[in-house]
Amino acid sequence: MISFDSLTLKIWLEQNENFLIGARIQKIQQPTRKDLILYLRKNSETRKLYLNINPQYYHVCFMSKTNENKRLIEIPQKPPMFCMLLRKYIENAVISKVSQPAYERILEIYIETFNELAEKIYLCLAIELMGKHSNIVLYNYDTNIILGCAHNVGSDKSRERELAGTLPYIYPPNPPKNWYTTENTFSNDTSGNINNVIDEYYAKIINEDKLKNLKSTYIQNLNKRLNKNINSLNKMSYKLEKEYDFDKYRLKGDLIMANLYNKIDFSSNIKVFDYESNKDIIIELDKTKTLKENANMYYRQYNKGKNSVKKLSELIENLKNEISYAEHMIYFVESATNINELKDISSEIEPEKHKKTEKPSIFPEEIILNNCKIYVGKNNRQNDYIVSKLSDDEDLWFHTKDCAGSHVLLKCDNPSDEIILKCAELAKQYSKASGSSKVGVIYTKRKHLKKPPKANLGYVTYKNEKEIII
Repeated sequence: MISFDSLTLKIWLEQNENFLIGARIQKIQQPTRKDLILYLRKNSETRKLYLNINPQYYHVCFMSKTNENKRLIEIPQKPPMFCMLLRKYIENAVISKVSQPAYERILEIYIETFNELAEKIYLCLAIELMGKHSNIVLYNYDTNIILGCAHNVGSDKSRERELAGTLPYIYPPNPPKNWYTTENTFSNDTSGNINNVIDEYYAKIINEDKLKNLKSTYIQNLNKRLNKNINSLNKMSYKLEKEYDFDKYRLKGDLIMANLYNKIDFSSNIKVFDYESNKDIIIELDKTKTLKENANMYYRQYNKGKNSVKKLSELIENLKNEISYAEHMIYFVESATNINELKDISSEIEPEKHKKTEKPSIFPEEIILNNCKIYVGKNNRQNDYIVSKLSDDEDLWFHTKDCAGSHVLLKCDNPSDEIILKCAELAKQYSKASGSSKVGVIYTKRKHLKKPPKANLGYVTYKNEKEIII
């Protein structure tokens, strides 16, 4: 990673000092405990000063709208306490001076404002960009007393320098003797606008990290759901195997009823001839009951087993669908290339946190080939949109057989074999089996698809399908 060193900060400050001095702090936002946005206004121009004290990518820059979107900044409804403190003291105030202590990675923004008695006072916002020790501190320049910090540092964390409200502000111990710089640094390139380089670089890094972390979280949740369903399926299958022989109870009931005329009631067992196995068998009885009551008892066991098998079969079918759905979801999360694709998936992974929406935030990929339109879904919401909104009865639908993947839709009159083969190849390419040497791709007309009631998003059944081996 490129280092944000003291020389980089020096060059950045030299290039932006003119705008900073005299700028008014119009608005303050704090998305998280580790970043802050100051809206600065000067000469009819507003810029967003972005301060990041995350140990992984601490930096300062003026942030463009594009790179703000890349950073995936979300403003909380309830501002943090430090944000409220900054709004109280410095919102609508004017920056009178900016400086950098010699060789330090500290940006000092001096602010001219007024206290409750309408007396002019000077405050300093110190942005300390020092790895895991990064912090933002607001202190009174006249008294040198700290008003607040982005995060307090107590004696348990540092023996040499505590940071908290009402304490005096002091610089970090052991000041550097020279400009701190590394081989891999922004300050190597001073030919252009260093702010744009910093903004672009960290926006990309933050975006990639957030995408990676969100993927990891979603996959962890989905694997937990998948494993739970697999365990349930194994238990249900075991129960079904035990219950599946329910027909033996009906046979015992029939044999008891067939021998009512020559057997004694209230016996512990009965010997009868089994016409199916062509041999005598002994049936255990409840000796407190008559033969007819024992027969009815076996009939009840038969009906109970029959109903159990029916219910277990339904549960097993539902579990298999849920397992297939989770596997599809894991594939779509792993193959997502940006946050917007994950946002479409997030409502399925965490439905309690999202409102139900039918339309995907990103339109399915459209490919034009020989005047034919091909649509490729990248997640379940796009797949569902393709089938329910974009397709007509005569369109062709493609999907890998028994494998998680995208829905591919072909809108074309009399498509050639080459076009159909291309669609099958796309279905394989955008599936979990993309790296397999051979995979089956099924296709059928849209009118042969059916979405069962209450089915998961993107799930369809099909008939009259054909298969291509790719």
